[in-house]
Amino acid sequence: MAWSVSPDTADGWRSLAGVPLLSQVGDDRLRALWDASAARRYPAGEALRNVGDPATHLLLLLRGRVAATATTRSGRVVRFGAWDGPRALDKVAVIDGRGHTATLTALTPCTVRSLPRDRFLALVDDAPSVRGHVLRVLAAHARHRQQQFATTATLPAEARLASWLLDQAAGRPGPVALPGTQQVVADLLGVTRVTINRVLSRLRRDGLIEIEHGTVSILAPELLALRAEGRGRSTAAAGKGG
Repeated sequence: MAWSVSPDTADGWRSLAGVPLLSQVGDDRLRALWDASAARRYPAGEALRNVGDPATHLLLLLRGRVAATATTRSGRVVRFGAWDGPRALDKVAVIDGRGHTATLTALTPCTVRSLPRDRFLALVDDAPSVRGHVLRVLAAHARHRQQQFATTATLPAEARLASWLLDQAAGRPGPVALPGTQQVVADLLGVTRVTINRVLSRLRRDGLIEIEHGTVSILAPELLALRAEGRGRSTAAAGKGG
């Protein structure tokens, strides 16, 4: 269980200057941020936040080491990385407000301050140095997504389509709307329209999806995740190629 930390721990508000995001922020503003944030400590092995939790606060890791992970629908744990304090954690989630993008777990005892999201967004608006840092983070995030897509594009057509469907469905209720014709999907994934038609038919025949009026409903996300990893395909389907 996490426990409170005295406000005068270590160097107090001056310790915030060690966070790269806040390194150029003036003393008066650092004091205000310190007063607006709450201090907590986490023992090794405890989760600071779980994937999908509302990102209502920016987590400022002052001391310790934290890992970011997520579990796929097939149960595989994906580790995105591990970071040492001082640093701000999962800024993208706090900016877009759609929930934490990973489970953040303390690898060592950690000292953390939680800054309310509205105070962080106000800081982004008012402080050019913070705004520039955030823009660099978002650019790196976009580059990572592009690299991730490039990696996916090397997979077989069925794995590409399954991965794309799961990505489109993530965090959104209801069926996935196809972006126009099957040719548009084919162009997105770098395959032919005939291939997309064949893969969609196979996934529907295997009971993984349902197609209706330009939308795709995912009926078996765990099995579709296996297809996205290039596994779990039926013997009959495997023998047909494609």
